[in-house]
Order: sequence, then structure tokens, then C-alpha cells
Amino acid sequence: MKITDIEVIILRVPEIGKTCTWGDDAVIVKVHTDCGIVGIGESDSSPLVIKSIIETPNSNLYCYGLKELLIGENPLEIEKLWDKMYWASNYMGRRGAGIHAISAIDIALWDIAGKHYGVPVHTLLGGKHREKIMAYGTFIPYNDLEKNKEEARRLVDKGFKSIKFGGGVFGEDPDTDYNIVKSVRDEIGEEVELQIDLATKWRTSGHAIYMANRLKEFNLNWIEEPILADDSNGYAKFSSCVEAKLAGGEALTTVHEFKEFLEKYDADIIQPDITRCGGITEIKKIYDMSQMHGVRLIPHGFSTGILLAASVQFLASREYGTLMEFSESQSPLVTELVKGAPTFKNGYVKVSDKPGLGIELDEEIVEKYRVDIADIFKN
Repeated sequence: MKITDIEVIILRVPEIGKTCTWGDDAVIVKVHTDCGIVGIGESDSSPLVIKSIIETPNSNLYCYGLKELLIGENPLEIEKLWDKMYWASNYMGRRGAGIHAISAIDIALWDIAGKHYGVPVHTLLGGKHREKIMAYGTFIPYNDLEKNKEEARRLVDKGFKSIKFGGGVFGEDPDTDYNIVKSVRDEIGEEVELQIDLATKWRTSGHAIYMANRLKEFNLNWIEEPILADDSNGYAKFSSCVEAKLAGGEALTTVHEFKEFLEKYDADIIQPDITRCGGITEIKKIYDMSQMHGVRLIPHGFSTGILLAASVQFLASREYGTLMEFSESQSPLVTELVKGAPTFKNGYVKVSDKPGLGIELDEEIVEKYRVDIADIFKN
């Protein structure tokens, strides 16, 4: 079997020129083979940047577009191809967007392998530890406290026993932050786990510690990304002063960045995103390292059903892969793009045993929201 083409598709709900929020755009890949098997993957990153990294022509031995590297290769040789992409795209990014692009292709290669052998990805990864995975629901908070209470109540009524919110206005004003957390906690009571995501908006460790102490009465399960992941001293200082668990790492790529994070940041939870960190191939190494440091791995996941399916397959194959994020975005790219996407019921997401990732793209949705590069540059 040989790779014949890598198709990169940009999807977007708002018109070009209008602001996207999380879940409203996506970049997906289709890796085509000469035997008709097509693998799908995605990267939760800047779509046009990812498309460029995959499709750019060779410049020198360290500047190969990923597509050029893989045409004619055997897609079943997944780790060999990961190493080839990593080495030959050196000048375009050993971290960041270069790894985001590799992640999308890597996920698609695992999908191909599962389809070829007729088994789910979790079987290829060593076997299924569980039939279902506990999930926490994530939403973006509103300015209106009543709307936040309504959303939190909706999630609890849906069956979530753990919820998280972040983004939007959260993190920009201390009093607003306090009132949002209070309103949600008052609505859901003490029996439901509550965690918050600052998306680095608390900026400094001093302010983050002040806010964490101010919110202590609400018994937060974890505090996520209070400051930028560049600040190892700030993370360590925060962790030493705050009782709530500290989580982070969604922006990090490769085992090398996570090695530093685990050794210097003193976090309780690491959150690699499978569509950014290097794909399934790399998150395996990150998981193993987290176990060596006694740190829990709970993947970040706030994008399409492709990311969701890949996360489920990976977590099912790990002994301690017992909790995952479940986006409650109502974007059609989250709710409609994928047929057979993992679904939530009574606190859990069921693990699929279908070959590969166990999903298919809804081609009508793909065509409805597909964006041509010419349309982007027209604006």
C-alpha cells in the first residue's frame, strides 16, 4: 500500500473577515492510498498555516512540505514516517505549527492502519482497558450570569458530573471572575466537580495566586492555564501556594516540551492536545513520561469529532486514561461534521470498536463550510 495524495481541507462557519470562536473553524486532512483506504485527521491550529506546511514545495533538506515527503510511502510505517516528517521539516518548526501539521497526518495514518487491519485504533495501541470513559463538559461563559447558570444546569441535567468553563470574558476582570464562578457553583451545588480554564489570562503568578485564593471557597477541582506555559517559575510558584490542582500544557508540542513541563512546572495534570502535540504517536510517549512523574494526563479537546474520536481511542488504550474533555460547542463543525462520532450519555463516552477511528466525514457538511484559499486572499 502506498500514499497517493494528502488532501488538506479548510472549514469555516463565519464568513472570511468575521471573527471565529473555538469550534467555528477547522483544518482536516485526508490521506489517500492506492488501495482506496482514506485516513482522516485534523489539527486544532491555524488552518491556512497548517495547509501551507503540508503543501509547500521543498526549499532545502530541512524545508520539505509534509505531503512531498510522504507520497509513495507505505502508510502503515507510522513511526518511521513521523521521524521522516520531523527531521525534514526542521526549519519550519520543531515545535508549534510544524508539529500541529504532523499531528493531523499522524492521526490519519493510524486511521488507515486500523481500517487496513480491520481493528479499532485502540487495538493497535495495545488493547482496550475500558468500554466507556468519564467525560467533563466544557463551555465558554457569558457576560450574563443567568445564562451561565442555565448552561451549567443544562450540562448537569444532561448527565455531566464534572464541568469546566473558560475563554470569553473569563480571566479579564477579578470581580467578574468571582461572580461567574460563584453563580455556577451555586447552581450546580457541591456534588459536581468544577474546574476553570483561564486561557493564560491571569498573566502573572502573583495575580493568579491572589485569584486562586479568592476563589478557594468554591472548591475548584483544578485551575487550568492560569498563566503562559513559558513561565516555569510562575507555574512552580503558583503550585506551591495554591491548594487546587494545577493543569496545563495544551499549547505544548512533542515529548521534549512536556519533559521540561513535567520536571520544572510542578503541575498536577498535563493536557496535551492530540491534534497539536504530535498526534497519537507522540502522545503515547508523553503519557509514559507523565506516569514516570506521577502526573495525570487528561487531554485537551475542544474541536471536531475527529479529535474526539482520536482522544477516545487513545485513552481507551491506556491504563489510567479515565477522564476526557467533551466540548459543548454548538458549532456545526463540532456537532455535524463527523458521522459516528463518540456520544455522551450519563457521564460517559462510549468507546467505539469500529475499524480505525470509527468515524466518517459528512461530505455535505464538508462542502457546505469548505473555504477556498482564493476566497481567503480575496478578502
